[in-house]
Amino acid sequence: MTTHQSPIYIADYNYPLPDERIAKYPLAERDHSKLLVYRDGQVREDRFFNVGDYIAPGALLVYNNTRVIQARLEFHKPTGARIEVFCLGPLEPSDYQVSLSSTTGCTWKCMVGNVKKWHDEPIELKAGNFLLRAYKEQTLGNTFAVRFEWDEPNVSFAEILDAAGELPIPPYLNRKTEESDLRTYQTVYSRIKGSVAAPTAGLHFTDKVLDNLRQRGIEMDEVTLHVGAGTFLPVKTADANEHTMHTEIIAVPREAIAHILSKLGHIVAVGTTSMRTLESLYFMGCNRAASVSQFEPYDHPHTLTTAEALQSLLDWMDETHQPVLHAETQIMIKPGYQFHVVDQLITNFHQPQSTLLLLVSAFVDGDWKTIYNYALSHDFRFLSYGDSSILTRKS
Repeated sequence: MTTHQSPIYIADYNYPLPDERIAKYPLAERDHSKLLVYRDGQVREDRFFNVGDYIAPGALLVYNNTRVIQARLEFHKPTGARIEVFCLGPLEPSDYQVSLSSTTGCTWKCMVGNVKKWHDEPIELKAGNFLLRAYKEQTLGNTFAVRFEWDEPNVSFAEILDAAGELPIPPYLNRKTEESDLRTYQTVYSRIKGSVAAPTAGLHFTDKVLDNLRQRGIEMDEVTLHVGAGTFLPVKTADANEHTMHTEIIAVPREAIAHILSKLGHIVAVGTTSMRTLESLYFMGCNRAASVSQFEPYDHPHTLTTAEALQSLLDWMDETHQPVLHAETQIMIKPGYQFHVVDQLITNFHQPQSTLLLLVSAFVDGDWKTIYNYALSHDFRFLSYGDSSILTRKS
């Protein structure tokens, strides 16, 4: 990939992360995690159950309601060969909910482990009262189109995955999925199935915390971004601009966009997935299009204000009779990005040399080392099951 953007040397976004600082399991009480508070270059710490102390009454908290599916399937051939099929996203039907509701078969884009042992024959997996068959149909770069069929006509693919699949916890945890992960690796507000990784900033919320926020006059709304396996892809190029961002599917109801428009200047994003969704709305409004490319924010300057762009998006949805915006985003938020929608970000602590760390750096105007040095020196826990932070963008 070529771009005229100034180089961003990924080596400048490295920091020491000892394995013992990676949280292998969550705390027993998810809202008791540490909370790093960053505002105007200053850092302090608290506990997550007090997060409402740092959000103004009347603000709008936007969270990602996606739910992690049990996307990892393990097949065994008669020869004993083990083949792992990791479902990434639907191809036919292409809509997540339609595909997961299918009772007649579906095709998904998949990663396949030990693929050299899988030739043209179907492979089978017995789970409960049904038999699942997988057919390798087409090579898609380093992934494959895999057709799934099963012998129970009244069973949906979502039910197949629940019965036969394994929840795909992050690879850096270096352990097998355990029964407890089925509960702890989901947010309390997750409800739309489709992700293969959790929007982990939301893992700290409890019903008690959400009730407390409501009592403080903090409003809430939800968006959907189905998190793909690409979220774990490291940046392997010296210049981060040469990294190819993964594309993710989003869905935002018209009412949510109108709510966001009414609260501009007071928007709190729960996690980088909500951030990417919210910021993508600006460019979709500017272009009246349901997609955002990786370098759209940098290669195609726009003159619309945020309010004008969101109103344009609402008008376009009305004209085209879209009650819900179904779209895809490849947006790359990196140093130099101009934020349009989000004012505060709740997020965990991310891997060194990752696109998520680039996003954090962009949000705090390059001051990420202040945050991460504090977290490292004050015994914060890192990555998916780790501690949290609330970051406020300079006005």
